[in-house]
Amino acid sequence: MSRDILLLVDALAHEKNVDKEVVFSALEYALASATKKRFTDDADVRVQIDRDTGEYDSFRRWTLLTDDEAIENPGAQMYADDERAEGKLISEVNTFEEPLESVEFGRIGAQAAKQVILQKVREAEREQILEDFLARKEFLVTGVIKRMEKGNAIIEVGRIESLLPRDQMIPKENLRVGDRVRAYLLRVERSGRGPQLILSRIAPEFIIRLFELEVPEIEDGLLEIRAAARDPGLRSKIAVKANDQRLDPVGTCVGMRGSRVQAVTGELAGERVDIVLWSMEPAQFVINAMAPAEVSSIVVDEDAHSMDVVVDEEQLAQAIGRMGQNVRLASELTGWTLNILTIDEAAKKSEEEYTKTRQIFIEKLDVDEEVADILVQEGFGTLEEIAYVPMAEMSEIEAFDEDTINELRKRARAALLTDAIAKEEKVDEASADLLGMDGMDEETAHLLASKGVSTMDDLADLAVDDLVELTNMDVERAKTLIMTARAPWFA
Repeated sequence: MSRDILLLVDALAHEKNVDKEVVFSALEYALASATKKRFTDDADVRVQIDRDTGEYDSFRRWTLLTDDEAIENPGAQMYADDERAEGKLISEVNTFEEPLESVEFGRIGAQAAKQVILQKVREAEREQILEDFLARKEFLVTGVIKRMEKGNAIIEVGRIESLLPRDQMIPKENLRVGDRVRAYLLRVERSGRGPQLILSRIAPEFIIRLFELEVPEIEDGLLEIRAAARDPGLRSKIAVKANDQRLDPVGTCVGMRGSRVQAVTGELAGERVDIVLWSMEPAQFVINAMAPAEVSSIVVDEDAHSMDVVVDEEQLAQAIGRMGQNVRLASELTGWTLNILTIDEAAKKSEEEYTKTRQIFIEKLDVDEEVADILVQEGFGTLEEIAYVPMAEMSEIEAFDEDTINELRKRARAALLTDAIAKEEKVDEASADLLGMDGMDEETAHLLASKGVSTMDDLADLAVDDLVELTNMDVERAKTLIMTARAPWFA
């Protein structure tokens, strides 16, 4: 029988192209399953096959628990003081084994054993194929649709079964069984049925991989795609950068008579592709991304990570695009929030901000309109800038002497301090209502009040996730506090 085992292992390993160790492990599992059938309880059985001779031994394994642990499986667990454990050799993981009479290999039920072995071998085979596939880093895959299930396409990629979900297909795309399709490897999901590739045809990475396929200069490192944004099936934008200054990145991606970009468009069901030049300067990158609309000027707000994009009236529709498509894609491509304004709207907004800032300076610094105008015109927008900007920068303002500058800085700091004290007092007053709650502490009440949650009603209106995000407290405490705050609603 031992010779039969070795012959079986050799045959399966060769036939399925898997390591012999995988087949040995599968066979040990099958023998252990057959041995377990002798017991009425759920015994933990282990079978060990000698890799050289084919001889095998069977063992029943017991796990020892401490007194404060509950026995969940009496067939494989016992307490450490159980008399059955006396004199046994206990391993480092608190287990001991008892030898069992091994079942005869020929009497297991050849069909059942074969099924178990083949299942394990298939799983190992799928894992091996998947590992080999992932090692090649082939994120752009091609396969044939094997069947459709509830709108999802099951695609055979080599010998791996992959899933293209309905929501990852290009809208209005009509895929059928037998169609050969390309897709991007989105992720790998492991389940009881084994590993499965999840594919996508709408991911921005898909269009990047398609261009890598069509443009050899990308693989050579002469050109790179820095970002991509898509409205699948309709329009997309990619940002390209040349690593060789002699290369025209846009023209290279377009190809002779548009051949390269047309090949990509054909794969994407006619999706129009805008190829724009990447720039390390955010404002210039946004201007490029807004193409084909022409931008008159840009106002950058670093704090809000947004830009006001100013265009002529006749360029407005093109800048926004159909249903906001152009500006949305440009925003996704650049990572900046973009606000489209006409020249008149930009001038009005600028005037409003100028007036607002000037009024703050007049009130907080106790200066006249002339001084406030000079500060705004010199680029100062906040009290913090006046209070803490380096002295050398303010000294460049010709209209102010040193004494005036020092006085302005002194007044700005005083105004900031006054505002901070007033805000603190307001927070203290607000947190007082919260402190009357059961389970509320001073630190949490103060933190909530500083973030605008100043009354029990405010707290009651919050969702548990919102409270956890605001305070970093645990979920259970957040639930308790919110229910306490809501108690008056049900009184």
